[in-house]
Amino acid sequence: MKGVTILGATGSIGINTLDVISRYPEKYRIVALTANSEIERLYRQCQTFHPEYAVMGNELAAEKLAEKLSDVMPDIKVLAGMKGLEQVASLEQVDIVMAAIVGAAGLLPTLSAARSGKRILLANKETLVVAGQIFIDEVRKNQAELLPIDSEHNAIFQCMPDNFEQGLSSVGVRRIMLTSSGGPFLITPVREFSAITPDQACAHPNWAMGKKISVDSATMMNKGLEVIEACLLFNTTPDKVQVVIHPQSVIHSMVEYLDGSVLAQLATPDMRIPIAHALAWPDRIESGAERLDLFKIARLDFEAPDFDRFPCLAYAYETASQDNSAAIIMNAANEVAVAAFLNHDILFPGIPQVISKTQSELTPQSVETIDDILSEDQRARELAKDIIKEIMNGNC
Repeated sequence: MKGVTILGATGSIGINTLDVISRYPEKYRIVALTANSEIERLYRQCQTFHPEYAVMGNELAAEKLAEKLSDVMPDIKVLAGMKGLEQVASLEQVDIVMAAIVGAAGLLPTLSAARSGKRILLANKETLVVAGQIFIDEVRKNQAELLPIDSEHNAIFQCMPDNFEQGLSSVGVRRIMLTSSGGPFLITPVREFSAITPDQACAHPNWAMGKKISVDSATMMNKGLEVIEACLLFNTTPDKVQVVIHPQSVIHSMVEYLDGSVLAQLATPDMRIPIAHALAWPDRIESGAERLDLFKIARLDFEAPDFDRFPCLAYAYETASQDNSAAIIMNAANEVAVAAFLNHDILFPGIPQVISKTQSELTPQSVETIDDILSEDQRARELAKDIIKEIMNGNC
């Protein structure tokens, strides 16, 4: 049996991972479950899967969870904070780590998993975007396995030759085609963007996701982050990654070869499919997802992205071509701006405004260590917060 830690068990990826694992009690056992502050949901998950460890990112939440578990499951060890997350990502009895903590908060525990040589199922975009080559180097140095969970990158992985790390052109690949649904505002007039509410931005037409990633989908920043991810995962450059708007979300991505062949991975929009693929790879297991019915779908549409409509995607492409801390700055500004939008502090168009102004006012610095990364992240967050205050005061 494989021991599994789920970083971010109460989010949509964590819930779907537990659903897949519940179908194979003879193959997988849950060693640790983690959450930030959702005590009740993690408590119910502990009742069902009885892990050895439960970790809350929030210290007070950990105390409350420990109280609830003390009478019914006193053998479950409750940990708290970043150190607890790093510990359960590196336990000797853990073979697989699902890295599904949203945002830069997932960086350190995912790095801990890499340094411990685990199979990492990477659902956290920001780890690659923020840590970049440092994270990839840790994976290789410690002989960890890195399998992408984003439906798009998982699709690319399935369509790639095994030796893609040698470089795309050397293995016969011309380009990657990264599909995107276009989000909920693909045809909304841009002049109406200022009236968009957080609830509207979180109502994705095809996927059930958390609030932050749903807003990223609405601005297409999620696709921008995925462009950067694809460059790192598949050892390529942004000019070899083309974003394709595909509203049906049936083709999850494609790989074009030098001979003109295009391989595509198709499936219903259900995250249990890439999760099951990565859990069992190189084998295959049932995911529980509905089978794809091409006759029901009937048509597949494609179009090029509009960078004027989605400036965040343009910023990401520019950032993907830069060195040093450019991606860290962009990601930090985006996280702060999305949080402000969800809190009704800025309007929807304020998100790209905050990102653009933060990037223009900060010069990217060289980053060689994790401390460098965290320092740059904090520098960008502080400036982004100041810019948001200016917007709120009408001075920006």
